[in-house]
Amino acid sequence: MTAAADHLTHPAAKRSLMSRIAHSRHLLGLVFMLPAAILLLVFLTYPLGLGVYLGFTDTTIGRDGIWIGLENYELLMEDSVFLLSVFNTIFYTLVASILKFALGLWLALILNEHLPFKAFFRAIVLLPWVVPTVLSAIAFWWIFDAQFSVLSWALIQLGIIDHNINFLGDPWAARASVIAANVWRGIPFVAITLLAGLQTISPSLHEAATLDGATSWQRFRHVTLPMLTPIIAVVMTFSVLFTFTDFQLIYVLTRGGPVNATHLMATLSFQRAIPGGNLGEGAAIAVAMIPFLLGAILFSYFGLQRRKWQQGGAD
Repeated sequence: MTAAADHLTHPAAKRSLMSRIAHSRHLLGLVFMLPAAILLLVFLTYPLGLGVYLGFTDTTIGRDGIWIGLENYELLMEDSVFLLSVFNTIFYTLVASILKFALGLWLALILNEHLPFKAFFRAIVLLPWVVPTVLSAIAFWWIFDAQFSVLSWALIQLGIIDHNINFLGDPWAARASVIAANVWRGIPFVAITLLAGLQTISPSLHEAATLDGATSWQRFRHVTLPMLTPIIAVVMTFSVLFTFTDFQLIYVLTRGGPVNATHLMATLSFQRAIPGGNLGEGAAIAVAMIPFLLGAILFSYFGLQRRKWQQGGAD
């Protein structure tokens, strides 16, 4: 009798549990987030934790290391190549991000106007972004080649210079060259994202400002820019993250040369860890990037506070 009663009530209990999950927004949300959480744990959290741990060891390829504490970081503080890579990374990120924002915003404002073949131009703008990074780097390597540079050839034909420029052989010319390549690749992402933000701004706001006698600059300064602030914060955060951790473009174009002038923290970390075999030191360099990346994330967080203010809410 008891077994029969259990048989009858057990399916009902199962249905009740599934019904609660199906009708509970929080439980259902957790169920849907579980696969993504597992992927993040396996492919992000574990590698990050392993990297942090290796940074405190003297692990090399083929040999398990021992715990050495902060010794790797103390050595890096005295390493002139590492300090140069920090300067290169900050300089590269700041200049490239500012140029990408300025040119991307300018392009977004143009594409937001009523232009003929507007959809075609928007599609063309995306091409530098969708082309694989390695292919872009190879194209720029040809453009900046010391002997066969098409850029040098064009300048010679115009009579501006009388000999080829060694773009990738001079430290500052190499820095400018890799920044130009990064800006070319990054502008479409900034432009298209800001264009999407511009299209969310109600035309009535600009019409009201025009009726009040505002000039085009005043409309941009007091209407467009404030409304774009949250999107700018997010876009620039991603732009800084992508630029700060850039690896493929630098590695294909210069491999950190000449004389370490274009070594970023990411490329130096790889060089020390894989070709150099010092996994502990390479991991320490990678971990040293985390404070800078956290700073970019905080920039995005405080930028998003503007959206809360605009919406008149505290959440």
